[in-house]
Amino acid sequence: MAQRHNHYEAAFEDYVRSRGWPYIPVDEQKKAIFSGARVKSFDFLVYRPGKIAWLADVKGRKFPYEGVSGKRYWENWVTELDLDGLHQWNQVFGDGFEPGFVFAYWLVGSACEAAGLDSHFFKSRYYAFAWISAQQYAKHARARSSSWGTVSMPTRDFRKMIKPLHEA
Repeated sequence: MAQRHNHYEAAFEDYVRSRGWPYIPVDEQKKAIFSGARVKSFDFLVYRPGKIAWLADVKGRKFPYEGVSGKRYWENWVTELDLDGLHQWNQVFGDGFEPGFVFAYWLVGSACEAAGLDSHFFKSRYYAFAWISAQQYAKHARARSSSWGTVSMPTRDFRKMIKPLHEA
């Protein structure tokens, strides 16, 4: 396992290894350039036996997230650059690969059960992972912050569309 400084990505990598799925971690320090433009990298290429391979961009979030307005569940924002990058990678890899997001939720406090998702214990923390394809996410995304270039999905829609990794 590569040395990862992002605990969400490290936990996801540990989960993938525990399932026996072949994968390739992507070195985010080495940005790819297509047609003279930089393309945001995804985090893992994951080969799931008997299923379509993933171009997975891992998004780590606390569950619940505690902000000034109280606890929030199912945070799912991404940047427009994340979506654009996955779209461009999809064109490069083509059929047989599905770009999408793995939301890695760090289960804090008493939130050790995230509705219908597998929990995974890694380095004294519990995580839950959810998958959604980039295409499906983009179809339902709404602007969140124009200054930060972020979008998100309404929680109700997001919860209906995400899948535990083993079912995706």
